[in-house]
Amino acid sequence: MTQPPARPRLPDAETVLADLYRQHWLALVRLAVLLVGDREAAEDVVQDVFSRLHGRHPRVLRLAYLRVSVLNASRSVLRRRGVAARAAAQGRANELVDSPETVALLGESRQEMLAALSRLPRRQREVLVLRYYLDLSDADIAQATRVKESTVRSTASRALDRLQRELGGEA
Repeated sequence: MTQPPARPRLPDAETVLADLYRQHWLALVRLAVLLVGDREAAEDVVQDVFSRLHGRHPRVLRLAYLRVSVLNASRSVLRRRGVAARAAAQGRANELVDSPETVALLGESRQEMLAALSRLPRRQREVLVLRYYLDLSDADIAQATRVKESTVRSTASRALDRLQRELGGEA
């Protein structure tokens, strides 16, 4: 008698998580930087997300799930910063823009854009980052932020209008 063909072995959760880490860590840190405003906090957010996913079933470990987890963890960081962070919001917005590394790497107009983006309300900033940085569709953004697609579109429109006003009304 012949043996039935062996089922292909699925990679274990640790292998899947390690592969996701190697392939997407930097992009996830960049996403978190745009949301929380500084690289150190962003790296902590991403590291925390990966550590919380350790031991999860491999089916859960997908890039979309990681993005939503980073988005939610970034929200938590911003909430924990609390009242003191709101009072010092302008100063914190300039940390990312005024760091020597950023000044050396970015042009003046890009710095102005990052500063204006950091002054947007949380939801508007998230929608613009997910749309223009990650190039997600309205449906994907709606799923990640848990709002309706129409809310994504109106939020993006309001955010773009506000950015245009803040950047001197340039079209």
